[in-house]
Amino acid sequence: MPIAKVLRNISLTFVTSVIAILLLLPIGVTFVNSLTTEKEIEINYRAIGQKNDVAAAGKTMPFVNLKLLPDKVSLEQYGKVLVDNPKYLTMFWNSVGMVVPIIAGQTFVAALAAYAFSKLKFRGRDPLFLIYVLTMLMPFQVTLVPNYIMADRLGMLNSPSAIIWPGIFAAFGVFMLRQFMLDIPYAYIEAAKMEGAGHLRIFFKIIVPMIKPGLAALIILLFVDYWNMVEQPLIFLDDPFKQPLSVFLSRVTDGNRGIAFAASMLYMAPMVLLFLYAESYFIEGIQLSGIKG
Repeated sequence: MPIAKVLRNISLTFVTSVIAILLLLPIGVTFVNSLTTEKEIEINYRAIGQKNDVAAAGKTMPFVNLKLLPDKVSLEQYGKVLVDNPKYLTMFWNSVGMVVPIIAGQTFVAALAAYAFSKLKFRGRDPLFLIYVLTMLMPFQVTLVPNYIMADRLGMLNSPSAIIWPGIFAAFGVFMLRQFMLDIPYAYIEAAKMEGAGHLRIFFKIIVPMIKPGLAALIILLFVDYWNMVEQPLIFLDDPFKQPLSVFLSRVTDGNRGIAFAASMLYMAPMVLLFLYAESYFIEGIQLSGIKG
């Protein structure tokens, strides 16, 4: 192997390793601090609570003491979050109650719509799909007022339904699965029709098994998106006890700085576990869907 190519591979490996370490550093610090006692956290992060008058007096400002390992490993913070702070579990199940119906509903609706836009031939199909995609390009702030007015007239304000139903009929899933289905040869559908199969049977028996990677990728992307939603709950849900964990996480400390690290780790756990479980499907689905970036 030429020396230049070896040096290039070494350089790329070094650069990507540094980038990976920098990206994983916040997660590592959060995990380490989640296993640290509250007393040690207060000592390490005392500088965050210092007032500016210390610097004004000409004294040296203390720095945050970041540690790779805590002085004493403890599960104290997890106990405080899960046992002493029952609001956390309430908000957790609020998030689950919103995210799961959105993922299930949008995946089902998007798969059917994508099949129609990719494999069925009807008048106005392409212009209709273009209009459908244009709704995906609009930022949340543009559709906020119409969605709010519609939810108000339907009596869904301050209810999870105001978030779930718009999420089910969002356009992103249709766009992604349509790009995935375009690569499926139409000959499969013609052969099934010759055997007397209808569209529903073709969809469930032929199309769905062939788009499993795309479905897995869509589920992961939807979960990450809606698990982290903040704007919708703040606008459509006035009752704090109905809001999801993504909104409550900023208030979970209640004067106890240490439990924020444990709460953050528990908040990240479902996303990490889902990605690790379906990593291969996710990568394959993104590659075959043609979505870049």
